[in-house]
Amino acid sequence: MPYIDVKLSKKISNDDKDVLKSKLGKAIKIMHKPESYLMVGVCDNYDLYFAGNKLENGAFVSISVFGGVDPSCAESMTKAICDILHEQFSIYGSDVYVTYSGVENWGWNGGNF
Repeated sequence: MPYIDVKLSKKISNDDKDVLKSKLGKAIKIMHKPESYLMVGVCDNYDLYFAGNKLENGAFVSISVFGGVDPSCAESMTKAICDILHEQFSIYGSDVYVTYSGVENWGWNGGNF
């Protein structure tokens, strides 16, 4: 039950959002989670500030997964996300934050896992 929340400081097209969703769907396997349960949220044109300055081309990505987060998987996932954002939107890794949360109680379809 992974959820990836992406906030981008730049405006992107709906086609770009679809490409991003697809690439994140492939990358989530790094976390040993299936794309078939992946939910992705994309918020573009979002005001992000880093070191007191507004980022014109930055991102904040938050990943929540059911259960725990393996640090080595998180390390590999961060690299994959930074690579995707750089290739797709020319966002440098130095302007990207990625956070991870393991969630014990996750509800779906009227019940909890």
